[in-house]
Amino acid sequence: MKRVLWFRRDLRVKDNPLLTFGGEVLPIFIFDENILRNLQVDDRRVAFIFHYLLKLKSDLQNIGLDLKIFYGTPEAVFEHLSEFDEVVASGDYDSYAKNRDLHISHKLHFRYLHDTYIFKPKEILKDDGSPYFVFTPFYKKARVALNTKDLQEKKIAQNILIKSDYNGITKINADISKLTLDLESIGFIQQNLKIIDPQKKLDIFKKNISKYSQMRDFLDVDVSSNLSVDLRFGTISIREVLREVLKLGSISEAFVRQLIFRDFYAYALFHTPHVENENYKYSFNGIEDEQKFIAFCSAKTGVPIVDAGVRELLTTGYMHNRVRMVVASFFTKDLLLPWQWGERFFAKHLLDYDKASNALSWQWSAGTGVDPQPYFRVFNPYLQNKKFDKETFYIKRFVPELLAIESKNIHNEEYLISTDIDNYPKPIILHKEASKKAVALFKNL
Repeated sequence: MKRVLWFRRDLRVKDNPLLTFGGEVLPIFIFDENILRNLQVDDRRVAFIFHYLLKLKSDLQNIGLDLKIFYGTPEAVFEHLSEFDEVVASGDYDSYAKNRDLHISHKLHFRYLHDTYIFKPKEILKDDGSPYFVFTPFYKKARVALNTKDLQEKKIAQNILIKSDYNGITKINADISKLTLDLESIGFIQQNLKIIDPQKKLDIFKKNISKYSQMRDFLDVDVSSNLSVDLRFGTISIREVLREVLKLGSISEAFVRQLIFRDFYAYALFHTPHVENENYKYSFNGIEDEQKFIAFCSAKTGVPIVDAGVRELLTTGYMHNRVRMVVASFFTKDLLLPWQWGERFFAKHLLDYDKASNALSWQWSAGTGVDPQPYFRVFNPYLQNKKFDKETFYIKRFVPELLAIESKNIHNEEYLISTDIDNYPKPIILHKEASKKAVALFKNL
């Protein structure tokens, strides 16, 4: 049997179920023109993917295989590969991915593998067979199931590499052409990314994991795993991460809970695909206001922790998890902007962007999603400043206009409203008034 091994969100050789099939194989990656045409030329994710594709290609060569890289639409690529018996790939849950795979399955047999998440989407269900939409009972059942979950490393099978031209990038359009193996050939530019091997990240995290539960929300220390982008693109397997942290016993439980939460959002998207773009509950969908949106996207809201978070995102492609919650609450409750606008903004800039986690997290903040925070819970950005960045190290790192301002004043909305600060705007909205308005709007639905 001749198989196409389609690498997507699993850009690695180690512990990859894609490589457990014997026989004749053609390992491929597709730079999907449908996706790339909507991205900016300096998109960090494309540069990150390209870095790991070169590594993947090298690692495959070390085991007697190689990687054929295509540029074009998946439909066009698989028209070109129509002589193969089947394609093997790990499943994905967002609407574009499911529709894409459905179309490809009409061209040749499609074998789905489970790899990206801990559990299959129908593995953790209520006793009556229906899905959970509240996290705590889902977590309890999943945590028990995890005790007997097969997390063993997937072993590489003996494969025969199909003869092909593995050099450069094969462009599939009206005709077939060869591009050089670089980002510029597909219309993107190289980025100065700080890329750290995920195994090294995991080793560092294991040394700090005892601090994770108590300190992960604080902005002046970094006790996070920093593995979100690696789990997103599969440069490390979720099984390997679990194998390593579960060995550490109870000190790893808070982190394991977060990994299960990641599963929960993917699971919820699978069972309710409309929540990708539509409210799960409540009819209120924000108030469109372009001026407020522009102020937010340009980090000129005058609310220090919000502007710092947006600047971190724009300059690094990341945003601290606590700050993401504060920023999303401010966006949906203080500014009353549609959560879909915020989701699209994050989608444009987050290096670790994941459709399920992003859309469901925005709905959580907006109070409209599965297992949401209550509509009457509104984060106070100034109290969040004071609690998690008391000395304003995080804020001043990204908002240097505030370097000369005392921390106590950065935590004080009244001071910021009444004081002129060089090159920094006053708050565009009063939190107390805005939060009351948001609660009233939901209450009257």
